[in-house]
Amino acid sequence: TLLPNIPAQAEAHFGVPAAGAVLNTINIRLDVDTIAYIFDHGGASVVICDSQFLPVCMQAIDLMEGDAPLVVEVPDPQAGVPEIGEHIDYETFLAAGDPVFPWIMPEDEWESLALNYTSGTTGRPKGVVYHHRGAYLMTMGTPVTWRMILHPIFLTIVPLFHCNGWNHTWMMPMLGGTIVCCRDVTAKAVYNAIADEGVTHFGGAPIVLNTLVNSSPEERRVFDHTVEVFTAGAPPAPATLAAIETMGFHITQVYGLTETYGHVTECLWDGETWDALDQSSRSAIKARQGVAMPMMDDITVLDPDMNQVAMDGAHQGEIMIRGNSVMKGYLKNPSATDEAFAGGYFHSGDLAVQHPDTHIQIADRAKDIIISGGENISSVEVEGTLMAHSAVSLCAVVAKPDDKWGEVPCAFVELLPGAEVSEAELIAYARETLAGFKAPKAVIFQELPKTSTGKIQKFELRKALSS
Repeated sequence: TLLPNIPAQAEAHFGVPAAGAVLNTINIRLDVDTIAYIFDHGGASVVICDSQFLPVCMQAIDLMEGDAPLVVEVPDPQAGVPEIGEHIDYETFLAAGDPVFPWIMPEDEWESLALNYTSGTTGRPKGVVYHHRGAYLMTMGTPVTWRMILHPIFLTIVPLFHCNGWNHTWMMPMLGGTIVCCRDVTAKAVYNAIADEGVTHFGGAPIVLNTLVNSSPEERRVFDHTVEVFTAGAPPAPATLAAIETMGFHITQVYGLTETYGHVTECLWDGETWDALDQSSRSAIKARQGVAMPMMDDITVLDPDMNQVAMDGAHQGEIMIRGNSVMKGYLKNPSATDEAFAGGYFHSGDLAVQHPDTHIQIADRAKDIIISGGENISSVEVEGTLMAHSAVSLCAVVAKPDDKWGEVPCAFVELLPGAEVSEAELIAYARETLAGFKAPKAVIFQELPKTSTGKIQKFELRKALSS
């Protein structure tokens, strides 16, 4: 599917598995070349595509090496997206189906349910394979963590192409819930959904919280209930948490990866101890990644020898994960799968400390993945693009703190002798190849700090940005 959060995307989460197929929701913000790679690598046989993204879809199909998939067009006239009409439309496609077709249920819980592509340090995304058991138990464990009761009204802010919306759409029928789709995430759309539809729950990256906090009075609506919010990605700024919790929202920081179906830890609140703290201290604690959710086995911080680090909030190690909601592996990539599961745990690639109460807190990201507005960006992919420019000798891309997006890519560039290029020209050059959200938001020209062996010292660049 190449769809925003519209009803057809939610329906696909049930209809595709029920037809005995595997659901592959693709990020609508990706560039044509990457979409073509995913079509080929995943073996796409049918693509359900929103009319807005149909031109990109067809360009990607033209670049495919394998057989072209059947294309089903989904117009959205209510959102001002009319039908192009070159392919069978969604409603006609559904009407052609057999209304008494018996659902194809998995013979084994380990059968593949969904395929999700995640950014990696190689630039090419890896295909993460979900199994039915993992998604089922994610939907069972989340209501416990989120203190949910029957008949919630859930707003789809997390893209359904991102970890299948953290599996929340699959959870709603179990609770007798209502799914409210949000095609374009704006402060006005969120406030309208809360006020008009009675939305009780949503998940989102910290940028969504910032959008709500910084919205104008004209965009806001009055509502008389507390909205429960899961937030994940780059940890939200304490100031953002302090502001939004006075506006009718209760925030829970969660943590996870594409490989873990979304969130698998929560900042479980110790009210007896922490309620008495000042607002600043409470907000700092709420930014922690927390402890394992009930569907998981063990989530902890281990050193390179797979030993537990001291739980003192100071010693760093890597977050390691075991439990039901962990992927089967990477599609057609056994070496990467073996590496990810070395030692009997899934290696998150995130460096963290662990506090005496066992709460995990991310200290840094291994492999230099940048999380911007909830989207993963490979620094290596951005570097590779910039290095192709005729004026660039060397570059390194790191995360730059950003009030709106959490963090954004910032490129440090060494130019070839005598070469000239402006910041604006390099950014525009990157946008010709990369999706807009992956392009650097700033370019700094300087000699890059290196070790004696020539390795770029990215920590020095991060330090320069934070000083």
